[in-house]
This record gives sequence, structure tokens and C-alpha cells, in this order.
Amino acid sequence: MILRIGLLGASRIAPRAIIAPAQARIDAQITAVAARDLGRAQAYAQTHDIPAAVEGYEALIARDDVDLIYCALPPSGHIAPCLAALAAGKALLIEKPFAMNAGQAAQIAAAAQAAGRPAMEAFHYRFHTMFRRALDLVRDQRLGRLIRAEGLFEAMIDRAPGQLRWDPAQGGGGIMDLGCYVIHALRTLIGEEPALTAATAALEHGVDDQMRAELAFPGGVAATVSSSMSGPRQDWIVLQGELATLRLERFVSPQHGGVLSLTDARGVHEEPAHGPASYDAQLAHVVEVMRGETEPLTGGADAVANMTVIDALRQAVGMPVG
Repeated sequence: MILRIGLLGASRIAPRAIIAPAQARIDAQITAVAARDLGRAQAYAQTHDIPAAVEGYEALIARDDVDLIYCALPPSGHIAPCLAALAAGKALLIEKPFAMNAGQAAQIAAAAQAAGRPAMEAFHYRFHTMFRRALDLVRDQRLGRLIRAEGLFEAMIDRAPGQLRWDPAQGGGGIMDLGCYVIHALRTLIGEEPALTAATAALEHGVDDQMRAELAFPGGVAATVSSSMSGPRQDWIVLQGELATLRLERFVSPQHGGVLSLTDARGVHEEPAHGPASYDAQLAHVVEVMRGETEPLTGGADAVANMTVIDALRQAVGMPVG
């Protein structure tokens, strides 16, 4: 079986997120790309050696040589084409964040369940061996009872005209684009759904440039989530337990210098990241899901829960929830 993938949008992220990983496999192929402008789709297809270019998202959804659609549109553009794709029997890999808000995420999740097709969220870090190792350590009680957690993701996002991350109408903002990773990682590692206890933000152009939030998990873990669109690139997660402390450095893209550190009574043990890159690991998981060999690790109720936390943070600092 060859997984045939259509690209919804001629995006900047697709070449490294799915085109290159697919070109490195014999069981996955990018078959078509769609853009609102046919000329743009054709130029993109020629640049990336994609067989077909089509005008409009409906044309891509209707193609019979597409099994799964990769949606890399801005969050504001997810709901309509994703629902249409599921109605047409296509599976989905949706770039984070899953939707504009939890309500839209729930619509997509419900449509996927009704159609019997997966709608996965592209949290590529989740599939990397470093994060899987961290999850095993937590589940094996190597840290003991968890007490405290913290995570940060910041990067310098260009303020150039048309940059969607500075546009509230398109679903911009640091917590949507960057902090969503931290929230998802902490939820996954702790294995519970948190409540928001406090949040502060620096707003610019109607979106959060910087945000800091305090979360409380039912089992007693207090957590801090931070994001910024004006800082030097850094991303990390720390979990403190009664027996040990776990730190993941460069957890979002571990292939770029990621390190897992475990500190306990015996000292500090460090494990540099290894294995396939996160995007390659993500596509491998998608292929396994499409073959029926495993259940999706993202999407569905998980995506709705992540958007629920994001909604609460945005509301707490006075931003509208799309």
C-alpha cells in the first residue's frame, strides 16, 4: 500500500514537515497540491516535484488519487475544508493548532468519528524517540510522584506584513503557534487535564506576543506554561518528581540538539536525542495508522482537550476565542 497524500495549501511548512519525509519513503507519495491560485499551485508543484496542481481546495478533496489530506492552512481555514474532506472519505493530518477553538475542534473530531477516518494533529515532537523515552520514564515511575512542571517555547516571529501569527483573524498568537506544544507535552506527560489558575500576557496587534499561565492538574501537579514570539529560539520541558527531575531540551525538534536529562540521587544522566527526525517519525506513525496497525496518538478528544486549555488562556487575558 502506498499512502497518497494531497496538500491543502502551498505552505512553507510542508517541504520539511511532509514532502521530504514522504520522498524518503517508498510507501508514501505526495500526489497533488491545491492553492486558491492555480499559478501558485503549479509553481509549488514544479519546485517540489509533485505530480498534480489544482485550483481550489474542493478540487483536491474530490480527487481519487488522494487518501490523506495534509492541512497546513492558517487555523481560521481549517474547519470548512477539513469537514468537507472527511465527508468525502479522506483522512486528515492537520497542522497545529487543530482549529480556531475547542468548538471547531469538536466538530472535526465528531466528523472524523462519524466518517470512520482519522483526523490527526501534527504535533511532530510527540512521535520522536526522545519524547517517547520521557513518557516511558514517567509511566515507569522513575520520577516518583510528580510535583511540579514547567515548559517554555519562544521564537522570533517576523512582524512582516501578512505574517499570520500576528493576525488574530487567522488564529495568530504565541499560545496558538508556540505554547500549544508546551500545553500538549505537559498534558501528555502528566496524563491529566488541567485547570487554569492564572494567566498574564503582553498583547500586540490583538494577539499575545508573550504569555505566562499557571495550570493545576487534578493529581496535584502545578505547572507553568510560557510562550513568546519575540525571544531567541528556545524550547524545553521540566518535570519534577519526588525521586527525580526530568528535563527535555529542544523537545519540539529533538533532531536539532535535543537532550533528555534525568537528575536523581545518583547524579545527572544525559541522553542526546537519536533516531529519525520528528517529521519522519510523524509520517511513519501516520502510515501505520492508515494501515490499521496502530491507533492515532493525536487528534480526536486529545485535540479538543488541548484547544480547551488554549481557549481558557486566551479568554483569561482578554482575547476573543475565534
